[in-house]
Amino acid sequence: MNWTFFHRMASPKWFYDFSGRLLPWVGMLALGCVVIGLTWGLLFTPPDYLQGNSYRIIFLHVPAASLALTIYSGLAVTAAIGFIWKIKLADMAVSCLAPIGASFCALALITGAIWGKPTWGTWWVWDARLTSVLILQFLYFGLIALREAFDSRETAARACAILAMVGLVNLPIIKFSVEWWNTLHQGATIRVAGESSMAMEMLIPLLTSIAGFYLFTLFVFLLRIRAEILNREQNTAWVRGLLGANF
Repeated sequence: MNWTFFHRMASPKWFYDFSGRLLPWVGMLALGCVVIGLTWGLLFTPPDYLQGNSYRIIFLHVPAASLALTIYSGLAVTAAIGFIWKIKLADMAVSCLAPIGASFCALALITGAIWGKPTWGTWWVWDARLTSVLILQFLYFGLIALREAFDSRETAARACAILAMVGLVNLPIIKFSVEWWNTLHQGATIRVAGESSMAMEMLIPLLTSIAGFYLFTLFVFLLRIRAEILNREQNTAWVRGLLGANF
């Protein structure tokens, strides 16, 4: 395997240049998918035969919940890379991903409560799925707070990496909670292997919305990490040259 690409990716300067070329394309694709997916899903899909129009919250809830788990997985893996190989770009990525993941986790909890009220008759129940997602929210908040608790950036990076890796144990609990315990939360309607239980006129806009949210997350992450790179590398010659050329 050729590891040259991965070694280059670990360079803040190379990643800054590469992400700058990628950013406008990701932004345009994200905007297109989000607008099409949400407009199609919220305005033009037929009502559900059981839930009526209240099910439309899934076009926000499902992408947000999926991203809350995916971002944490990526954050924990990136934190482990930084912890083992002391790659400073990895710690920058963890610092940028935690607030994004916390935002989507909060959106998943809020939209889930909005959907739960007409469906279950209550805003909240302490079942396994909801409680484990709430724990994920606290893990995100813990990572954000822990980074601010240390004056030393290296100490903060190690502490956040350990918490992120320990928190991984919560992800399979979230994923399989509806199968392991009796819960009000419905099971998965979209399956990678096997047939999805959702009608195609609802599934296609949902998948479009999910793609748009993932691209939007990548867009926001690239914006944040580029700012973080400039902040941390402000005393290097290449950043001084870049800022001098722009001003």
